[in-house]
Amino acid sequence: MTKIFTITEEDIQNHKRLDTYLSEALPDISRSLIRKHFEKGLFSSSAQLNLKRIPEVGTKIEFEQPIVQETNLVAQNIPLEILFEDEHLIIINKQPGLVVHPAPGNPDGTLVNAILHHCPDLSGIGNEKRPGIVHRLDKGTSGIMVIAKSQKCHEGLVNLFSTHDIERYYEAIILGTRLESTNTLESLIGRSPHNRLKMSTKVKNGKQAITHMKVLTFFEHFSHVELKLETGRTHQIRVHLSELSNCPIINDPLYGREKEEKLRYTSVMKNMIKDYEHPFLHAKVLGFVHPITNEKLHFTSKPPKIFQDVLQTLNENKK
Repeated sequence: MTKIFTITEEDIQNHKRLDTYLSEALPDISRSLIRKHFEKGLFSSSAQLNLKRIPEVGTKIEFEQPIVQETNLVAQNIPLEILFEDEHLIIINKQPGLVVHPAPGNPDGTLVNAILHHCPDLSGIGNEKRPGIVHRLDKGTSGIMVIAKSQKCHEGLVNLFSTHDIERYYEAIILGTRLESTNTLESLIGRSPHNRLKMSTKVKNGKQAITHMKVLTFFEHFSHVELKLETGRTHQIRVHLSELSNCPIINDPLYGREKEEKLRYTSVMKNMIKDYEHPFLHAKVLGFVHPITNEKLHFTSKPPKIFQDVLQTLNENKK
């Protein structure tokens, strides 16, 4: 589809630069994406165009809109706990066990399938296989996520995450008590050379990862901790707690110490956890400035009931 714009005298009075004019003319596209489209030659004119300078009156500019690639993603009516929604984004409280996007082994039944049912117009927003998805939580991790409903909002949110201008707090129940009350965990994180399913700090090449940890409560064999993410690497919290603190999240099938944990569980805890398959990790706080409206948004959520029940049991048995 081709759009044609003609520069007017009013346009020249209101805009010194072509990119600001195009941002206003194409409100659903951010300036950074306009720049990418410009570099790919999707904007054309008989005049020579420069994004830093508005062309003269009467200049016609053609924009060849890129075709949205079709995907085979299916909308599925999967229940979602929605905390907030407007025309630009949606905030949900993800349940443990829900995979964020389709992948080998999980072709459907994911958050993306659920979001497509709730918001049918997400095609082409962000990655075609992960429409609207800005960040992710592991399958077993519960908690707050934001999903973009427009391309411009998606790019704004991606920028917030990349510059760390976003508030993210998690809580976890971990094995062990030999911890400082507050600590900053910092390392490189990369794919484990010994197990391709795992990430590891024991790598020569990786991405910088920083997690700020605070102990909320010490128990006899376990601790309840709060974690603030400065970066957001794959499995970051789980890897840092397991490898740097030597205190893995309980019930973590990939990074935990199952035999040792079971020796420390009370009979009540064993009965609670025996059929539960997920790590006790919950994304409890998400805060940021709305990239479109500039409104300050801040959301909190309680962990799943089983998480709260285990904490109550630990408190009841605290000496």
